[in-house]
Amino acid sequence: MKYIIILGDGMADEPIGSLGGRTPLQAACKPSIDRVAALGRSGMLATVPAGFAPGSEIANLSVLGYDLPKVFEGRGSLEAASMGVRIEDGEMAMRCNLLTIEQGRIKNHSAGHITSEEAAELIVFLQKELGGGDANFFPGVSYRHLLKLKGGDKRIATTPPHDVPGTPYRDVLVRALVPEAEATAVRINELVERSQELLKDHPVNRARVAAGKEPANSIWPWSPGYRPRMETLMQRYGIRDGVVISAVDLIKGIGVYAGLKPVDVEGATGLYTTNYEGKARAALDALRTHDFVFLHIEASDEAGHEGDAELKVRTIEYLDSRVVKTILDEISGWDEPVSMAILPDHPTPCALRTHTAKPVPFTIYRTGVSGDGVQRFDERSAQEGSYGNLSGDEFMNLFIDGD
Repeated sequence: MKYIIILGDGMADEPIGSLGGRTPLQAACKPSIDRVAALGRSGMLATVPAGFAPGSEIANLSVLGYDLPKVFEGRGSLEAASMGVRIEDGEMAMRCNLLTIEQGRIKNHSAGHITSEEAAELIVFLQKELGGGDANFFPGVSYRHLLKLKGGDKRIATTPPHDVPGTPYRDVLVRALVPEAEATAVRINELVERSQELLKDHPVNRARVAAGKEPANSIWPWSPGYRPRMETLMQRYGIRDGVVISAVDLIKGIGVYAGLKPVDVEGATGLYTTNYEGKARAALDALRTHDFVFLHIEASDEAGHEGDAELKVRTIEYLDSRVVKTILDEISGWDEPVSMAILPDHPTPCALRTHTAKPVPFTIYRTGVSGDGVQRFDERSAQEGSYGNLSGDEFMNLFIDGD
């Protein structure tokens, strides 16, 4: 048996007035995804355990069946694995966004989706000016980077910047949760303030402003943690090997700790302009030689963060016509049986422009197994599916072991 999970990040949503009271999944023309639902069996999956914020790191680890209280060590530590940056004992890693501050408020979480080339120049500059001692910066993709802090105490409260657009940044700076972490909070906030002084007149930002683009005029470290200790999917589920395909360091890092080999696809951006066809071909190539493929598509989540319902519909339609159709058409002719799952990790409602913790729809198609009568894939239809409501590792156990 071969296994492939196709995850459309943030696809789930709430009914939207401009879409006639439908969700983007209900409004989208997606015959191939609906065909998978009609051939397979559906249900709802709770991906955010109690006590956790609905971040992609939490939801994707949950989809893969991990016990979050036991394994989660922050987003930065997961992204470090994808970037090939080792977290040593006594070090704390954090996701470090480049973002735009305007009149003292967080304007966006992505510095206008700054290019990786521009961002790398800024991060290298910050490393030269601020790094080299207890703090060190590492460039990633677009606005997503890494900060390592020697001696950092993770018992701090940090705020994901995509959750608070329009908020005065000083209202959501790092806070210590225990007295022992006060020095860590002070140090991180000092780095934020210093970064704003250094970045405001950098040539990259002067050029961006001149071109009508938003400047990357601040760092924003968040989601702290140490080096995680996780069993691989091979150890947990007995599969032989697998790969992860994503444009996002966070997802690739989860894959690395899960024992999956990252596969890079040229032109994969994490936006609606991503190379959908390249990802589909890479997934099929990997599935021929490996047991398990985790294919992650980020675009719908970014559309949700932008509050753009029409764009979100389009990203779902792109996923359908340029990824799912290609994969489904090809594996339908294979002699070897295949198990295919399609689902989001969490909702990213356009009205809220951030993640929520509501359960998400999923469908599983398995060669030779009859469907349950559900004909469409969306938040309402999946509630009628035969798998009912799942949580914890129930989805992965069902996906790997079958009915």
